[in-house]
Amino acid sequence: MPQIWAGVDIGKTHHHCVVLDAEGKRLLSRRVLNDEPELLALLADVLALDEDAVWAVDVADGMATLLISVLLNHGQQLLYIPGLAVNRASAGYRGMGKTDAKDATVIADQARMRRDLTVLRPDDEDAIELRVLTNRRADLNADRTRRINRLRGQLTGIFPALERCLDLGNIGPLVLLTGYQTPAALRRTGRKRLETWLRNRQVRSPEALATAALEAAERQHTAVPGEKITAQVIHTLAKEVMGLNEQITEIDQLIAARFREHELAEVISSMPGIGPLLGAEFLAATAGDMSRYGTADRLASLAGVAPVPRDSGN
Repeated sequence: MPQIWAGVDIGKTHHHCVVLDAEGKRLLSRRVLNDEPELLALLADVLALDEDAVWAVDVADGMATLLISVLLNHGQQLLYIPGLAVNRASAGYRGMGKTDAKDATVIADQARMRRDLTVLRPDDEDAIELRVLTNRRADLNADRTRRINRLRGQLTGIFPALERCLDLGNIGPLVLLTGYQTPAALRRTGRKRLETWLRNRQVRSPEALATAALEAAERQHTAVPGEKITAQVIHTLAKEVMGLNEQITEIDQLIAARFREHELAEVISSMPGIGPLLGAEFLAATAGDMSRYGTADRLASLAGVAPVPRDSGN
């Protein structure tokens, strides 16, 4: 049975640690720099109180990575309590103010009382690499979605007929927008020259795309205010989306290669509907260690597919 519980409220530059004994009495409260010498000094001071200690944190990655690595490398037992759970539990403690010290106290006290918190363990290098890559891919995909939405907004402002007929998820319309953004420019070019221009840039089905663009141009003969500068913005956004598409393709190839190197890749990919990307995300989320979840229900809860109760009040 542990004798002391150390709760750490994670921050970007500093953490706050509070240590409680078995009766909930505060033994230590300290703000510590997120730097290895400071963290090692904190570890030594906590173990000086009692070597039988349990640590708990409210963040399990990112800015908490150094602290977690230090603790696990020194054989410390480490629990994870989600920040949302800490926020909800704080309402049951005396005092209305929200401070780092109070949050750290709540984390330590919850670790002292609860027996259902997730135990953090060292992840293997492959799982960490897949987590970094899949997170990077998610960021790139979100950036691409934002730019496509901005591109659609700008194009709708000066040329709504063209925006309606283009699927900006395909490379061909993006190539078109790097060269032509206004009805007048499309009409001056003409169908044959536009088809040739698209074909020289290896656009698929240049005839169909050129026809659709010219039909849209024939439906608008009004030049709207700000058309010239908006066209330049559209050109830039289209180039940015194309660049993001290339980055996502490259990282997809890297993820697939890393996934196939994992010892569980063959088993995971044998399940229907799971390819390299989804398999990599599965390994990134679970580290390939099912024993850390205890039961299938806890794994289902992590995946968001646990049954939803239909009791009154829900």
